[in-house]
Amino acid sequence: MEIMTKIAAKAKDNMNAGHVTIAFLGDSVTQGCFEVYIKADGNFETIFDKEHSYPVLLSKLFAVLYPSVPINMINAGISGDQAPGALRRIDRDVISHQPDLAVVCLGLNDVGLGLDNLENYTSTLDAIFKRLREANIETIFMTPNMMNISVSDHLKEEKLRRFAEAKMHQQLDGVMDAFVEGAKRVCAENGVRVCDCYAKWKLLYKNGADVTELLANKINHPAREMNWLFAVSLAETMMQD
Repeated sequence: MEIMTKIAAKAKDNMNAGHVTIAFLGDSVTQGCFEVYIKADGNFETIFDKEHSYPVLLSKLFAVLYPSVPINMINAGISGDQAPGALRRIDRDVISHQPDLAVVCLGLNDVGLGLDNLENYTSTLDAIFKRLREANIETIFMTPNMMNISVSDHLKEEKLRRFAEAKMHQQLDGVMDAFVEGAKRVCAENGVRVCDCYAKWKLLYKNGADVTELLANKINHPAREMNWLFAVSLAETMMQD
């Protein structure tokens, strides 16, 4: 990818090569949200821990691989956002920074509206990719993680348990699969490279890993350690021809 050409050039000639910027457009997982709790007003709130978000972990990985290269990482993840919201703010939060690469990861919240929302999700992703192409920004779409496959005994509040049950059915009944396949189809139509982390989560599941226990909130936010899967997978995707 062109992004790696720019990083390699910067590593070779830090003084004269241009700066390198990567922007991440996504939801709570991108922002760096982990555990979930119920506030006094009855609404959901999350634990924010940006140091363990995958953009920061990717930055740490590249700091080891290319210690002389300062890479600007712009985290445009917003908890609770869906593809339409990301499209509305893409100019402000991503394109205005003129990044060399945009990493898009959306779908965990879009799937909550069910299969009736699939066409809206895919058409909005199509618009996001076209907008980035018009701005000459290289793009990777990263498929999201799996959601819970059971209602964890760690969840005590009834509201959280109901939310977990809904997400469990979306995962086990194939709704999440349909959204991921739809996103990959739009990527193929737009020539957007895919970092298929969802497939890696499915492989873990196939081989007996308890996916629910790999989630910090036991619903849809990966545990801190699992964000390394995103970071390493992104690096691999960026380095492929």
